[in-house]
Amino acid sequence: MTQKSIKTSKTIIISFALLAIIALFISSIVPSLSNNTLEAESIPANIARRADLTPEEKGTIAIFRHNNPSVVYISTVKRVINVWTRDIAEVPSGTGTGFLWDKKGHIITNYHVVEQNKTARVRLNNKKTYTARIIGRSKRHDIAVLKLEGIKDLPRPIQPGSSKSLIVGQKVYAIGNPFGLDHTLTTGIISALGRTIKNSTLNMDDLIQTDAAINPGNSGGPLLDSAGRLIGMNVAIYSPSGASAGIGFAIPVDKVNRVVPNLIKHGRYIRPHVGITANDTANKLLIKELGIKGLLILEVERDSPADKAGLIDSKLVNGDLILGDVVQAVNGKTVEDLNDFLDIIEQHQINDTVMLEVLRQGRTKLKIPLQLFMR
Repeated sequence: MTQKSIKTSKTIIISFALLAIIALFISSIVPSLSNNTLEAESIPANIARRADLTPEEKGTIAIFRHNNPSVVYISTVKRVINVWTRDIAEVPSGTGTGFLWDKKGHIITNYHVVEQNKTARVRLNNKKTYTARIIGRSKRHDIAVLKLEGIKDLPRPIQPGSSKSLIVGQKVYAIGNPFGLDHTLTTGIISALGRTIKNSTLNMDDLIQTDAAINPGNSGGPLLDSAGRLIGMNVAIYSPSGASAGIGFAIPVDKVNRVVPNLIKHGRYIRPHVGITANDTANKLLIKELGIKGLLILEVERDSPADKAGLIDSKLVNGDLILGDVVQAVNGKTVEDLNDFLDIIEQHQINDTVMLEVLRQGRTKLKIPLQLFMR
């Protein structure tokens, strides 16, 4: 082998050796780079810092925390008999929301939540369930009162406000148990006042309309203002699907505050006695035939407040209607049907005197004072 070929062979060997060294070096680096990349990708992103909660958010949180313990979950059961085995079982019949009214254990909810049940199950904020007696109810007002007995350390009752000074557009908060979900807060505004619902199950006037989300299960829950005061009790929604469509209704707290003490005392609502018989069908005929708007008095009860005030009823003589008195206003508030009349009368106490504006025999307009008393 010549000297030249030997040098060439050495050069080739050295070259291969260098290539092998470089390959080993690269193979040792690449996995390390790959691992570093994976490790970098698995590191959590830095959490962005935020400013403090806004005053409005803090206010909403405070309202919920302050009033939430006073809101309860209500469920009722009914007994059913198996026609084959004759076994009796209890099955759920309804659910809703309620809230503590006073420190004596009275709880307020809707009539339609408890219907004709004698007892209901009440779950408090401590997650414990108790049995409450239903001690008073008014289907007309859709209000019922329950009573918890022997429960110590009850949460504070929600502080009532007033519904007289409510304004469309002001902020409201609803707490309830929609679809059985415990203690849910929704917010919105007052959309309208003085709304009326008249259908097969409800006939109610002077309701608060709100766009706060109210769903099945919210019924009987509190509607609060921005000061955390009770301004209404959620009662119904308007929705073809049964879920919130942005139109909910609540009973004004002034009406609740008027009806509830009566239910606690008597077990039913007893309104001041007037002593007249009237009928909405007769009123419609009156408007249609004579064009007169108001409450047609069909009959006056003897020795009643209406009798002592000198009100005159209508009479049928030989098939002809002899028109008596038609009440067109009470204390300046227009009356067009029996519901209008009762709503105004129910705002007064026993022995109050109200001023009736009466159209007598379709000709003479009179103002007649009438003193209310119990039957």
